[in-house]
Amino acid sequence: MTSVSTGYNPYAQYGSAYAKAAAMPSLATTLAADDGSIGNVNAATNLTLSDAARAQLASTAALPDFSTVTDAARKTLDQLYAAAKVTAPIVDGKQTIDLASLDRRSLFAIATNGAGKFTPDEQAVANTELKKRFDAALAPSIATTRLTGDYGVSYKTALDYLDAASPEEKATATWAAQRAAVLKGYQATQQDSTKRPAGIAGDPVAPLLTDLPGKTPAAVRDFGSVASDVRAYLDKQKSDAAANHKELVYDPQRKMGQLADLASLDNRSLSAITLNQGGQFSGEEIFAAKRELSARTRAAVLDALKQSQSSGDPRQLSLGILKSYSGMSAEERLATNWTPQFQELAVKNYKSTSSILSMLQGN
Repeated sequence: MTSVSTGYNPYAQYGSAYAKAAAMPSLATTLAADDGSIGNVNAATNLTLSDAARAQLASTAALPDFSTVTDAARKTLDQLYAAAKVTAPIVDGKQTIDLASLDRRSLFAIATNGAGKFTPDEQAVANTELKKRFDAALAPSIATTRLTGDYGVSYKTALDYLDAASPEEKATATWAAQRAAVLKGYQATQQDSTKRPAGIAGDPVAPLLTDLPGKTPAAVRDFGSVASDVRAYLDKQKSDAAANHKELVYDPQRKMGQLADLASLDNRSLSAITLNQGGQFSGEEIFAAKRELSARTRAAVLDALKQSQSSGDPRQLSLGILKSYSGMSAEERLATNWTPQFQELAVKNYKSTSSILSMLQGN
């Protein structure tokens, strides 16, 4: 196998740490974050909220009225029709518009015919998109389950996905039934994570677990086309900066100029810059993309460390790494220098840690 080095690999230092996860020290010195404490009168009266709880409160407070979401969804569909020069979402049995720009709550409004504003075909394509997003959200965890034999990771991901639903979605009988089924499956995996839950009515995870190992998702866009799009995206930022009599810069330490926005690019787009396979990007652009990509993937590792610490389960570190690996495209793995050997190391450490835990528990 040919090894391609693209610079600093933020994960190399963690390779030998997986098997030591159970003995990891506090992450207080590793992760700098607000502890969520409210009030400071004395220790007995402090109320500490978890990061998840604070995020939930913040997101709930920021939710727009559902009627506003419904109206906006109706307007977006009409704009999509106009752009595609069609009048319906399905013509001759084929879908005519892409709903990728709509968020989950907007799709739910369409799928449930909010305020009676949507046609049966519109509801059908929205439901299809919602199903695709559920499948995509679980894909990395399903791949991890295939590698490790741990079904709990897939059911936990499904549970988290359902719990992230909007208040309107949670109020439906469909959501309640699905969550009950997933929770039942997750609880079963807590008894034996290596045994696939079976016989649970309405379990949305079970069909995904029956797919053949190595089954590839729908065709991924050509990487060269991704690079061309990113080149156009950066050029647009450069022209916008010039119109404001500024230089587009990539170093946040630069005091003058307009800082390029790489945060809105996905990881595959950042990988297109980092690998520069078509020679379209400058050294400055490549360095900035590497820095952004490294920051994101480093955050994934630190999150896995935090999960291992907070759950008391040393396997969570390896699971987090495997989920991240499974969710990457081939180009992302190459850009971050995540090799198959790195994946194998995580699998081995997961299995060895599981064996040790099993012995300690007397199983």
